[in-house]
Amino acid sequence: MEKDGGIIETLLFRGYQARLFSFSALDKYLGLGSLPFSFAWTDAGLGELAHYADELNFPGADLADASLDSGGRRYYFRCGDSCESAVNPSYSLLSLVQDLRNKRFLDIEGIYPDIRLLRKNESAKAPDDSEKLAWWENLDSGTGCLQAIMDGALIVARYGSTGLPPRDFIETLGSAFDNESPPGAEKQQALLIGLMCSSRPDRGLEFLKSSGFLQKFWPEIALLDNADHAKEFHPEGNAWKHTLQTFEHRKQNSSGVYDLRLSLSLLLHDTGKPIAEDSGSHRFDHHAELGAATARRFMERLNFDSAFIEDVFYLVKNHMLPAALARLSPAKTGDIMNSPLFPSLMELYRCDESSSFKGLDGFYRNSAAYQTYLRNMRNPYRSVSGKILGRGRRR
Repeated sequence: MEKDGGIIETLLFRGYQARLFSFSALDKYLGLGSLPFSFAWTDAGLGELAHYADELNFPGADLADASLDSGGRRYYFRCGDSCESAVNPSYSLLSLVQDLRNKRFLDIEGIYPDIRLLRKNESAKAPDDSEKLAWWENLDSGTGCLQAIMDGALIVARYGSTGLPPRDFIETLGSAFDNESPPGAEKQQALLIGLMCSSRPDRGLEFLKSSGFLQKFWPEIALLDNADHAKEFHPEGNAWKHTLQTFEHRKQNSSGVYDLRLSLSLLLHDTGKPIAEDSGSHRFDHHAELGAATARRFMERLNFDSAFIEDVFYLVKNHMLPAALARLSPAKTGDIMNSPLFPSLMELYRCDESSSFKGLDGFYRNSAAYQTYLRNMRNPYRSVSGKILGRGRRR
């Protein structure tokens, strides 16, 4: 049994069952870098969970019976006498579960051939003409259209070798969800985190846009499609298309995981453009500040942690500054460059520039200015601007 030092180990030690399900089980089977949260089932009741956990939360019945942070991650728990009755997947592709006592995978709905093909294609980085899974053909309509939309978006974002549903399938789902209760804030947060930590968030976001979900629940993001760019600098298209392309330039960490804070900042960095006004030769005047305020309101509505919101606010608000480092005095930019978030800001700048027609010459030039500033900061005989100070004069 793997030791996580958290609630799962405790439940198993006490004789309860625990299984991963949905995306958590499928990610394990495929060997993908895990999301920051796990979907788990247990036959322990809420009383038992509360007894063994320091703090139990209730994120909303549409997401989980309870949630808690344990062993460095968040668990969303479904409780019940049987896993099959407590877990109701929208698509059969998500019916795989993993028993956490013996680590074995259980194929509840007999879809092993499909997920085996998916694993083969994911491992091989299959080309576009490889055999694709038509996973949408096995939809349980009883789970509701909104659930099908949210799960479908995450499937196409998370598993690059899956097929893309026909547009009329997505539009049919979108035409019926108005009659359903809206997803809770934390359920929307979990979806957004899942998309941002996946390899193809652009596919998932396009899915949400085609269904009408984006316009209904995340209008700040949908409005990016209304902000047209100057073609000489952004031949890829408007702010929507530009934003989607920035995700292509992210880097995974050593565990194969994409940085959530950076990814959310990329998604939100141009949300000020649709509401900004032109001022003389300046298009989208003050769009960074407007976008930062938009990002804060959006993330607050989805119940993100306040400290995390402020990090994203900093990155969005200052995302234009790195392009000016080489021509600005360190006295004006020092406070921002001294932030522990500044390396992330430079990474946002790199992804932003890589998605435009400008190329990376400016990025390398301004990165050199940042490195020079850091060297001068460490040198007791130079000012931050590089001026030689008298011997023995330290700042």
